[in-house]
Amino acid sequence: MSDEVEPGHVRVRLDLSYDGRDFSGWAKQARGQRTVQGDIEDALRTVTRSSQTYELTVAGRTDAGVHARGQVAHVDLPVEVWAEHREKLLKRLAGRLARDVRIWRVEEAPAGFNARFSAIWRRYAYRVNDNPGGVDPLLRGHVLWHDWPLDVDAMNAAAEKLVGEHDFAAYCKKREGATTIRTLQQLSWERDAAGVITATVKADAFCHNMVRSLVGALLFVGDGHRPVEWPGKVLAAGVRDSAVHVVRPHGLTLEEVGYPADELLAARNREARNKRSLPGSGGGLGGCC
Repeated sequence: MSDEVEPGHVRVRLDLSYDGRDFSGWAKQARGQRTVQGDIEDALRTVTRSSQTYELTVAGRTDAGVHARGQVAHVDLPVEVWAEHREKLLKRLAGRLARDVRIWRVEEAPAGFNARFSAIWRRYAYRVNDNPGGVDPLLRGHVLWHDWPLDVDAMNAAAEKLVGEHDFAAYCKKREGATTIRTLQQLSWERDAAGVITATVKADAFCHNMVRSLVGALLFVGDGHRPVEWPGKVLAAGVRDSAVHVVRPHGLTLEEVGYPADELLAARNREARNKRSLPGSGGGLGGCC
């Protein structure tokens, strides 16, 4: 599948962040709800005085209520539009966008760059507090309150069994034609001095609800409702388990997206479009991940 930029256009990379609480997720909705993509595309159309909408491609579509600190997107602009607006585009977008979404960098992307398919990893953080008094009111929009004390060591022990390349069907909402095979590169928990417990979750890609399902399973281990071995057994079963709770979205933040060196972008772009299978499973290539 080709991803060449249309002649007469320039691919532009945008680095951005947003508070997800008032958004119905990243992707535009047919029913008119407010979305991050919709807000940015509307602002871009206004500041460039364009009659058409320039569609964004994003590194990772976030669900309703999920935040982002290090999101990446790209947009293909006509050469003349980019030439006219590039110097003042960042400031003009800042003046047009609502304060809960900010674009920090706008620059011409290197050859072969695709915000989604060139990415080699995404890193999320999920933040929880188990203080019996609740969450600091100033953090309540970004930290989940769990009303049972949590054993971080037990959660880390359970998380170790989930790291690596697996079929995460048990922790994903299945989508037709999409694989649930992912390489989970890091899953670890740490409690800070203020008592906030942060899960760092890093993978080459994520399927729908994967992070919040993993967190939900590990919280059950941390509060003693399930044994350390349980999340690994759920993974091995390979089917959705009704006991796995998908935690609320407001504790989740997309922190960072990683890309290879510029000369490897095009190759990664092609590789990521192949449908994956585990060794020995007989799955073929083709389709989108």
